[in-house]
Amino acid sequence: MMLTGKAKVAGVMGWPISHSRSPMVHGYWLREYGIDGVYLPFSVDPINLEAALRALPALGIVGINLTVPHKEAALEICDYVDDTARWIGAVNTIIVQNDGSLFGRNTDAFGFIENLKAESSWQAADGPAVILGAGGAARAVVAALIGEGVTEICIVNRTFERARALADAFGGNCQPLDWSDVSESLRQSALLVNTTMLGMTEQPRLDLALDTLPSTAVVNDIVYAPLETDLLRLAAARGNSIVDGLGMLLHQARPGFAAWFGHEPDVTPGLRNHILADLIA
Repeated sequence: MMLTGKAKVAGVMGWPISHSRSPMVHGYWLREYGIDGVYLPFSVDPINLEAALRALPALGIVGINLTVPHKEAALEICDYVDDTARWIGAVNTIIVQNDGSLFGRNTDAFGFIENLKAESSWQAADGPAVILGAGGAARAVVAALIGEGVTEICIVNRTFERARALADAFGGNCQPLDWSDVSESLRQSALLVNTTMLGMTEQPRLDLALDTLPSTAVVNDIVYAPLETDLLRLAAARGNSIVDGLGMLLHQARPGFAAWFGHEPDVTPGLRNHILADLIA
């Protein structure tokens, strides 16, 4: 669609930003729905983040996504922050309100749970969950699972102190475990989620035996490059239901697009194939 002087402008800020697929996702929806709008990548040095965000209203930009390394810093810059973002400790979506104030949200938890539900038969009542990792992505996953009503979550990390800090932050539903205990933690698990970068392209592989994991458990890897990680390949070979990480990226973009451009977008096979074509190019 041809842009006009009334085009709504949104985008994503990161440092660097060239890796982001968000412009492809939002650009696809803008074309699909014939919306007069544009979504742009902005490379913003962390020292300039507050100035860049405060300039959004003056530039007429309706909102922005945030990626590494800006999510945590944005939490303290926004004028208002929703409870989920405060709980997770990071903002990935900012909506510029009519009075020029900045409203921060975190949609990663939403994206995770929407993808999990769309791609598997998982339900919170199925049983305990095991989370690998204790970083920002793990915080979003834990928040999402608690929000769904999961009553037992094991957080496994190579640095036990980080697992304990994350468990303490979220309370009684969570139990920290050392990496050496992961095999035992899998025995009663209904869901296994890898939130680490292990297994990602150009990163070390995730060396994890699944011998003790029930065949009924769902295995979700939030990595999407490669789309089928070694963990997912191993899980599928032994009969577990698997969920890749691409859908989390796509679903987390929905709330921002709806707020900025006034249309609730759908995650469709066409969108997924559009992004996959870029990933394998």
